[in-house]
Amino acid sequence: MTSIRFIHTADLHLDSPFKGMTGLSAQRLNMLRESTFQAFEKLIDHAVNTVPHFMLIVGDIYDGEDRSLRAQMKFHEGMEKLHQAGIPVYLSYGNHDHLAGKWTRFNLPPNVHEFDGNIGEAHLHIDGQAVVIHGFSYKERHIRQAMIEQFPQGSNDDVVHIGMLHGSLAGDVSHDVYAPFTKEQLLQKQYHYWALGHIHLRQVLQTEPAIVYPGNIQGRHRNERGLKGFYEVTLSNREAELEFISTSATVFERAEVSCANIGHANEWLQACKDVIATYQMKYGPCILELTMTDVDESSLELFNQSTPEQWLAVLQENISDDMWVQKLTISEPKSIELHATALTQAVLTTMNNWTKEDWKDVLKDVYQHTSAIKYLDVLTEDDVIEVKTAATALLSREMAETK
Repeated sequence: MTSIRFIHTADLHLDSPFKGMTGLSAQRLNMLRESTFQAFEKLIDHAVNTVPHFMLIVGDIYDGEDRSLRAQMKFHEGMEKLHQAGIPVYLSYGNHDHLAGKWTRFNLPPNVHEFDGNIGEAHLHIDGQAVVIHGFSYKERHIRQAMIEQFPQGSNDDVVHIGMLHGSLAGDVSHDVYAPFTKEQLLQKQYHYWALGHIHLRQVLQTEPAIVYPGNIQGRHRNERGLKGFYEVTLSNREAELEFISTSATVFERAEVSCANIGHANEWLQACKDVIATYQMKYGPCILELTMTDVDESSLELFNQSTPEQWLAVLQENISDDMWVQKLTISEPKSIELHATALTQAVLTTMNNWTKEDWKDVLKDVYQHTSAIKYLDVLTEDDVIEVKTAATALLSREMAETK
């Protein structure tokens, strides 16, 4: 089998509006909204510099079905650069940019093959090696049926079969479940590589044959943490060598600041700035959530002098323009003997026994509010833990003040 090298990317979400990013200055918000385009430029530049045999883009190129004019223009420019470099592109549209949307159409360069709403295939030859790429685009936003059943069976000859599928594992509710499949169904098709899209968490479901989610190329909110990017794949003898290439223009991440023996505001500020500097050096521009840990009697007394919102405002005024602290949490004091009243202890005990469903019921007034819905993502396990931690810390501070 001839060695084949290609780029597998998905979920570009060009021109994402970054809903819910409150508190940012107009300049910082504009920088964030440019990040999907900057990540896309990194993808294109890497391809032009390394010249893979082809590129796969597995759905959700655009963030919405209206496909903003600017996003289409930027994408067209990128495809033209790949055309000039002689790189074929095979793409499908997903649930966000489905074919039933309304948009001003751009004709893409001849190097781009767009899959339509039916399972189709594209044929190419690489150094004498026949390759067939199978895929489809979403006809409409919601595709609930198992499209995997319509993919043809891979042949047992020398043809390399690659499947493109924008969808989710059956039973995985971390994202909306569209075009569901099981790993066993993918394996039964006897393809050499499955290029997946839709799930924004980078993951390899199987190594031989490779079944891969590259994740999105740019994090869009606090639950899409860490570096984002794409995979450069070298496929040979049914084995896939994967190299992750980062494209993140801004990284969402969480960090902890030890507050042990901190009694003055300037000491706390320097401790925060030191932690932020390490993330800046590692990732470049970041949007961070900071948790104050190792809170002792000295630091708790300091924090009780102002609200968390005031501490956050001071911190934001003292860091560089390409860093932003989105949230500041003061963790529960660990080493202070607290004298809980019967009422506060009962509340803590009750909270500790709540399930995720209990928390959803408690928080429903917020999550069902018509004005708040556009700013909130789906309630996750991480969100529940954060709300619980914040509530516990608040009660702990109240108990400390009354001891």
